[in-house]
Amino acid sequence: MKLSAHSGQVPVYTVSGADTARPLPEWLIRKRKRSLKNDPEFANRIELLQDFSFEEASQCVRVSPDGNWLMSTGTYKPAIHVHNLNQLALSFERHTNNENVTFQILSSDFTKSLHLQGDRTLDFHTGGGIHYSVRVPRFGRDLLYDANAAEALVPSVGVNAEGSGEVFRLNLEVGRFMKSYEVDVGGDDMLSVGAGALQGGINAGSVNTGSIAEESHNLLAFGTSLGTVEFWDSRSRNRVGILSVPRDSIEGRSEITALQFHRSGLELATGNSNGITQIFDLRSPVPLLSKDQGYGEAIKRLIWLESGSSSRGQIQEPRIMSADKKIIKIWDPRNGDAWTSVEPAVDLNHVEWVKDSGMFLTANEGKQQHAFFIPQLGPAPKWCAFMDNFVEEMAEDPDDPNAFGKASAGDVYDNFKFLTLQQLRQLNLDHLVGQTSLLRPYMHGFFVAQKLYEEARLISNPDVWQEQRAKSIQEKITKERESRIRGNKKATVKVNRKLAERIMEREEKNERRRAKRVLEKGGDDDMVDVEKAPAVGGDDEQDDVAEPKRAGGVLSDPRFARLFQDEDFEVDEASHEFQMVNPSTKIPKGLTAVEDEDAESRKGSSDESSEDEQDTQSARKQASDDKNRISSSSYKKSGHNKTKGPQMVVSSSNKRHDQRNRDKSFGSRVSKLKDRDVPTKSKNTIVVGEREITFAPEKKGRKPAADAESYNGGGGQRHDRKDRRSASNNVFRKM
Repeated sequence: MKLSAHSGQVPVYTVSGADTARPLPEWLIRKRKRSLKNDPEFANRIELLQDFSFEEASQCVRVSPDGNWLMSTGTYKPAIHVHNLNQLALSFERHTNNENVTFQILSSDFTKSLHLQGDRTLDFHTGGGIHYSVRVPRFGRDLLYDANAAEALVPSVGVNAEGSGEVFRLNLEVGRFMKSYEVDVGGDDMLSVGAGALQGGINAGSVNTGSIAEESHNLLAFGTSLGTVEFWDSRSRNRVGILSVPRDSIEGRSEITALQFHRSGLELATGNSNGITQIFDLRSPVPLLSKDQGYGEAIKRLIWLESGSSSRGQIQEPRIMSADKKIIKIWDPRNGDAWTSVEPAVDLNHVEWVKDSGMFLTANEGKQQHAFFIPQLGPAPKWCAFMDNFVEEMAEDPDDPNAFGKASAGDVYDNFKFLTLQQLRQLNLDHLVGQTSLLRPYMHGFFVAQKLYEEARLISNPDVWQEQRAKSIQEKITKERESRIRGNKKATVKVNRKLAERIMEREEKNERRRAKRVLEKGGDDDMVDVEKAPAVGGDDEQDDVAEPKRAGGVLSDPRFARLFQDEDFEVDEASHEFQMVNPSTKIPKGLTAVEDEDAESRKGSSDESSEDEQDTQSARKQASDDKNRISSSSYKKSGHNKTKGPQMVVSSSNKRHDQRNRDKSFGSRVSKLKDRDVPTKSKNTIVVGEREITFAPEKKGRKPAADAESYNGGGGQRHDRKDRRSASNNVFRKM
């Protein structure tokens, strides 16, 4: 595999061709079998496709739309070769009666193809052989297929009875010729035009080539021998416009030999017989750009190097390929700057570009067909993905004189982002795995173009630009802060960062105090004994204890180095023990380990102790009730009637007396009590002090358990417990 870089630093690898393979007779190979093992040129040869050659020359080569088959025609004898690209081998060879001018693949694979032969016939081929053959009235120069109308278009030589050139239309659905497109091509002697012109003279005009804007407006463009381009609408079958290419200053107007529409349909690239490539905007008759091929030969092929997907087309720079029989040039259609070029050793007849890759296949006048690979244009096709590894090895080999060099190593994956399959799923790009060459598999992930990755990330997370903007603003602020005199000091420790920051803050405060003392004394640090100087300032300086300190403080003391480096010395400020020692911190909910053990040990207590705890809790709950309400159990203890069970309501009489008129001395209060009338005691009312208690009678009912307990004195034996055995068999005690 030979490397050449004709223009700049863009490398071009010649994978197959006259410069890479050295054909030898079989008898000579068998004879020199042992000696060829030591021949480095023969040992390093690469045969990309098996039998990628013809006996004499090749005319045309095309890749099927699905990218799995390669069809090429050549001579002598006239033959058709079909290669299975997945197996890198020749599938079959088929001979024809006449030489092939050009052909078109009608199906997604090789099974249906249409061939324009040199004897004015159109041959329809299938997988099993030739299916049908039809004769064209005049010799054809090119062959097009309009998929929308299912018509085969044949631009031809000569004029009809009206003196106009013709583009024959063969409708494949109906199976017959339709009315042809009449194109103005001039007369046979370039002077007589119209019906008097000969229809088949040697100088007769012709329609040389054509192009169809399949991905846009579907206009038909035909280039003539007069140097004009006519545009036809396939729906109305009428001429919609004529483009007159400017005449050359020396040679005059030249013939149009190549046409190619841009994907947008607004730009058209034309190539003439003098080797000039021009780019036109359909809205203007003035060319946007003119590019000279350099050899003065007719342009045979023009290709817009556009990606099959719009996402990849946005991340790639526009390129256009122009080829004559001497050289292949790739250049920028915006300004005409040359990007790279390929100059084979034999004349070229046709060039085919494998879409979405950097591979070019050629049909030429030599036995071996050429294959060129440009890594910077695109990756290798999926059927020869190993080429990427070969290129990378050659680029990184320091002993190879034809390698890129150390500066250019790794250009194959330049501006690429490595993503795993999980990251692709997060960006919704996993559906591209195995479907396109946008994802380059490598180890456990894929290489994705950087611009495509940024677009996908922006689509999946629309707020990422706000985060990026906030991050950039924060970086600018931090950069400005670093330029200030007083920067942000951060403790560079592994553990106990908060403790280190508190120590640093304390040391800075002590340093400011010492500086203030030095200023009060009016001397320098080394002239004034700072430790013996009196304190200057407020109460904060009283906390500063004069102690001999090391240079750098505790953080630089080697005795405490493990405190800030070893994880075993890390202080857990969220623990219960730390917060018990530091009361200012918030104590977390829950118990310590010791308290948990005590709670577990208490679970094994007897039923009696658990019942006592319940009684104690119920007593506490009753005590937390309103203090002004007297319980019925207290009333029973006082010796009052127990059968009625009245409800006591307490009302205070403080509201009837003004606080300001109350007597402060005890003697004055006693004298006033003597003058009061003693209230008569009613049946249901008792006056005690300044409180009035009213008893509301209730219905006679069963005593509650709490009342029975209080009735027995609270500390006596409870006879209503079922879990204890009675001390006596007297049944009447329980009644």
